[in-house]
Amino acid sequence: MPLILALETSSPVCSVALTLDGALLAASELRLEKSHSTHLTVLIEQLLSNAGYSLPQLSAIAVSDGPGSYTGLRIGAAAAKGLCYALGLPLLAVGTLPALAHQVAQQVPGASRYRFAPLLDARRMEVYAALYDAVGQELQAPAPVVLDAQSWAAELSAGPVVFFGSGAAKFQALVADNPNALFLAGVQPSAIAVAQLAEAAYARQEFKDVAYYEPFYLKEVHTTTPKSAQA
Repeated sequence: MPLILALETSSPVCSVALTLDGALLAASELRLEKSHSTHLTVLIEQLLSNAGYSLPQLSAIAVSDGPGSYTGLRIGAAAAKGLCYALGLPLLAVGTLPALAHQVAQQVPGASRYRFAPLLDARRMEVYAALYDAVGQELQAPAPVVLDAQSWAAELSAGPVVFFGSGAAKFQALVADNPNALFLAGVQPSAIAVAQLAEAAYARQEFKDVAYYEPFYLKEVHTTTPKSAQA
């Protein structure tokens, strides 16, 4: 029976979850901006202590793979890789968008009637998006999308689509009159969904190479040189 610790750091919400053979034992989250680097380790320690387990008892570490916040994903990957190295554990990576869709589909009555589109805010009118059915089958792969009134026009003409995530509000304003465009507010990525999907990945032994693993940023990360370093 695998004991899996899951980390979700792709958004402003930092969360951790612990599952045993697929059953949720404990979960904790902190909704505090820019807190991941200082609080993630504390959340892990408190979670294990409260659940009555210790690090050496873990079977695997699962981490939210992205897309999402570059800094958040980097912190989560570093913590997961560090634990895997120290404990000799396998690493599981779960996509942020499929985990978010799984999280919402579990909570929507009659989920089979809908398709699920997680939208993560990027910049301006851009989002990171994908499309899934109620059982998690990928209908559209994760991709950056520049929003306009015609985004997902074909999908919406075919039936209802549920949109959610940090980028959903931007799209809602563009399709407010479309009855097939349904929106859920306040949905944030959760380590619980990451842990649930990681259970199946563990059974399939879909482990990442700890030495070479990098999060799925989806777009190339652009960095700038501080003015003080330019000369």
